[in-house]
Amino acid sequence: MRALVTGACGFIGSHACDFLLSRGYEVFAGVYAERGTKNIDHVTDKLEVIEWDITKEDDVNNVVARSKPHLVVHMAAQSYVLPSWDDPARTFDTNVNGSYHLLEAIRRLGVDTTTVMACSSAEYGFSNEEELPVSELKEFRPSSPYGISKIGTDMVSYLFWKAYGMNIIRARLFNITGPRKVGDAVSDFVKGVVDVEEGRTSKLRVGNLGARRDITDVRDCLEALWTLKEKATPGEAYNICSNKSHLMEDIVNAIKAKAKKEIVVEVDPARIRRTDEPIFLGSNEKLRKLGWQPQRSLDETLDGVLAYWRSPS
Repeated sequence: MRALVTGACGFIGSHACDFLLSRGYEVFAGVYAERGTKNIDHVTDKLEVIEWDITKEDDVNNVVARSKPHLVVHMAAQSYVLPSWDDPARTFDTNVNGSYHLLEAIRRLGVDTTTVMACSSAEYGFSNEEELPVSELKEFRPSSPYGISKIGTDMVSYLFWKAYGMNIIRARLFNITGPRKVGDAVSDFVKGVVDVEEGRTSKLRVGNLGARRDITDVRDCLEALWTLKEKATPGEAYNICSNKSHLMEDIVNAIKAKAKKEIVVEVDPARIRRTDEPIFLGSNEKLRKLGWQPQRSLDETLDGVLAYWRSPS
């Protein structure tokens, strides 16, 4: 069986490569050349790396034709909120047009595949207290250009399923963290603590510690994606989340308690988002009905991220 992982050098994409190799798949790793291959260097002898730019239709056609995948795990994206404010056009091009190119190539080439599309909780955006935990039926109220772009990914996926009967599953990922993650609060907190431990900086700089977030370990996320591939109804959307809300300040305190030095915390205005949901909590009831549930505690997750950032490069 052949699998194509897009965004294979990213955080979840690289873990997806490991996961699928362990299940005996022949893996094709779609890699954006400018990103480099650091996250999959340990398995480049076990898979085929293909450089491409998902915003270029010819590149996408060539990769799909070359891999002829039975399974596609689509993780390629501009996946950060703050940069989406600086360059929304690039975010839309990568996330919306790139997803369109991928699904159109699969359709046109007649590849018989299951495609799991990485959508996002950012689509839901602002929520009222009575709407929590957020289900897949909640109205979209995006709070960033990134959120808008992932609605585009989601709706393109729905359209190709509806119009062409393609086997497409929409996975709405909440906050996923673990080793190799950069640019999210948990990983940045941990890296900041390790930087203080190793003398690269004197303080841990943070953003809004009053927010609450639903956080899932990447290992649980990969098992959720596998469950969707095996059991999900094509065309449907499924939240991948822990169904638990964590206060950012509590997470910082938990990491500080594991630190080798005393940690001084400082709020950095540059880390404050222009718009931010005070609490984000997802419902995973729909996914649980397929037999999945998260297995890792937040403490286990923090230990894994700490071990990653403390290890030699």
